[in-house]
Amino acid sequence: MQRIRLRYTKRGRLRFTSHRDFQRAFERALRRADVPMAYSAGFTPHPKVSYANAAPTGTGSEAEYLEIALTAARDVDELRELLDESLPEGLDITDAVEARTSGLADRLQASVWELRLDGVAPEDAEKAVGSFLTAESVEVQRRTKNGMRSFDARSAVVDLQAVRPPSDRPGDGPCAILRLVVRHATPAVRPDDVLSGLRAVADLAPPVPAAVTRLAQGLFDEESGTVTDPLAPDREAVTAAPSKAAGLTAATAPEGAGSA
Repeated sequence: MQRIRLRYTKRGRLRFTSHRDFQRAFERALRRADVPMAYSAGFTPHPKVSYANAAPTGTGSEAEYLEIALTAARDVDELRELLDESLPEGLDITDAVEARTSGLADRLQASVWELRLDGVAPEDAEKAVGSFLTAESVEVQRRTKNGMRSFDARSAVVDLQAVRPPSDRPGDGPCAILRLVVRHATPAVRPDDVLSGLRAVADLAPPVPAAVTRLAQGLFDEESGTVTDPLAPDREAVTAAPSKAAGLTAATAPEGAGSA
C-alpha cells in the first residue's frame, strides 16, 4: 500500500466551503482521476483519506493537508496534477509527497494566519496588538455544542504583528493587516478568538468581518519562532533512501569488483 500526503488550498469564494463539502469534492476528484484508492473494511467501505486540522468554514488557506492510501503505486507528481485538474478552481493541490515517516498530524503544531481588517486604521491596530501582547491573559467566550465556553486566547499566541497593507491595495478606505502565529492547543485558539480578545482589551471592532487566511501550518521551531513545512521530513527521507542504498551496495561489493 502506498501512502501519499497532499497540500491543498481554499481560495476565493471557495473559502466558504465547509470541510464536508470539500470531502465530497475530493472524493469525486479521486474517481475522476481514476486513483486506485484503498478502502476501509465493513458494511460501508469508504476511501482511506485522513484529513488533518482543517481550517474553519469561511477562512481561506494556503496550507491544508491530507493523506490518502493507494492499492497500487503511482507517480507522485502525475497524481498531484491529475487531482488538481479534477478539483474546482480555488481548491488546488499544490504539493504532494510519498509518506516515508509517521505522524503527519503530530507535526501540525502551529499555524500562521493573516487577518485583513477593512475599515480599521493601521495605527489603531498597532495599539490594540500592543495591549493584547502585554496582557497576561485575555479571556474570551465561544459558543460550542455544549454551550458558552470561556478560555484564555493569549496563551496560545506566539506572535502577533500589525503590518501595513500594500501601497497598491484597491479601495480608498483604511485597512490593517495582522499576522498571527498561534500554537495548536486545547481548546483550539482560532483567529476569531484573537479578534474577540482585541475587542476585549482595546475595543478594536472592525466594521466588516475580517478576511482570514491561513498562510502556513506545521512544526514550530522554538529557536527561530517560525512554522516549518510538515512535508519536509518525507521529502528528506525520499532523498536519503537512494544514498543509503548506494552506500550499502558499495560496502557489500566484493573486492576488486568492477575492475578489468
